[in-house]
Amino acid sequence: MLKPMAPNSALFLVGETREQPMHVAGLQLYSPAPGQGALDVRDMFDAAADAAQVNPLFLKRPRRSVATLGQWGWETDDEFEIEHHVRRSALPRPGHTVDLLTLCGRLHSSLLDRQRPLWEMHLIEGLQDGRFATYFKVHHSLMDGVSALRLLNRVLSSDPDERDMPAPWGVPRDRSARSTPGQSPAALANAALKGASELAALGPALRRRLNATPRQGVPRTMFNVPITGSRRVATQAWSLDRLKAISAATATTVNDVVLAMCSGALRSYLLAADALPEQSLVAMVPVALAHTESSDGGGNAVGAVLCALGTHHGHPVQRMEAVRTSMLHGKAELADMTQVQALALSALALGPIAVQHVLRTSGRMRPPFNVIISNVPGPSEHKYWNGARLDALFPMSLPLDGQALNITCTSYADEMVFGIVGCRRTVPHLQRLITFMDEELDALEAALV
Repeated sequence: MLKPMAPNSALFLVGETREQPMHVAGLQLYSPAPGQGALDVRDMFDAAADAAQVNPLFLKRPRRSVATLGQWGWETDDEFEIEHHVRRSALPRPGHTVDLLTLCGRLHSSLLDRQRPLWEMHLIEGLQDGRFATYFKVHHSLMDGVSALRLLNRVLSSDPDERDMPAPWGVPRDRSARSTPGQSPAALANAALKGASELAALGPALRRRLNATPRQGVPRTMFNVPITGSRRVATQAWSLDRLKAISAATATTVNDVVLAMCSGALRSYLLAADALPEQSLVAMVPVALAHTESSDGGGNAVGAVLCALGTHHGHPVQRMEAVRTSMLHGKAELADMTQVQALALSALALGPIAVQHVLRTSGRMRPPFNVIISNVPGPSEHKYWNGARLDALFPMSLPLDGQALNITCTSYADEMVFGIVGCRRTVPHLQRLITFMDEELDALEAALV
């Protein structure tokens, strides 16, 4: 039976093209448990793939037809084949980190098959240091980053001695405690009426956002051009204590520090390319709203704040203050809204991107923002899967046509972990952004701590 798909989830299917794949992913690095060898890890992975239970979320595939008036819905794949979704990959010797990231760039470039459930997981073997990695890719219509991390956290353990644990695509052990009752037709109708009234009251909030837009507008940059479907990725982790120390010294949030690191890195990167605009770059910063998951763990509930990054300032403290001021205003704006209003206003922020995509004018019209920068909270302690320790958790999100660069980070245990994804042809020397972030963190510490 075809079940309706939420409109905000369906948008990720409608907007997908070969140049603009709409999936998010994560790269996980594991250290095998003591005594585990490469063959043991492979056997453990194969046993998980042979397990009968699969989370219903990962059995859903999208479909639309004349009967649904062309609207997207979800149906269960009755011919599900785990072998299509769970795969093994090996790095060439000697298995350097650069080889791992090159492989992830290729995996992140390919579209998911819409005739099947929209996810893949790869066991990556052959790392030089004896560790193994997993790359997990899922379509954004199925879940957002918050849902993905929450689901991963439920299939991992804080106990290194725990065994017989479900695979990431398996049924979480606490699923029964999370089931949500269905709504009656009357309740659904009332919810629709309430949502319509909330949207009707959105006018004042829209006027406030328009008034808050920088008078000089959003500048054009080398990132705001048409893109290809080819991807390059870069990753790095920094001590969370370093970011917290700067946060405490400046009365800002850790996310403000993340944005300030990105601001300085983008400024240095564009200066090196002789492409820094006079106006400040503007970032679209996704903000998790009160998250209502489906009973299978999926869902999308993300608002958006536009943040002036202060890249026109030459001093790191000035850039930090610009970020702080802009984020305080943006979060205050969302705080006065219901979830329906916040989602609608966020859709309006992305609207110009969609219009440019349809009209094929990306790069020729002024962009609504220059770059997407996300921060998704992750587990606060070290996690294990069947004894293997999760050492790092690198997020990888999606560039858009006209938005060739995406920066996403997540906290994990005592680190802040960054995953940068860019169009391979449009954003050269992507790894330099990591170097410039490190330099910006050093500069902030020198000026403040």
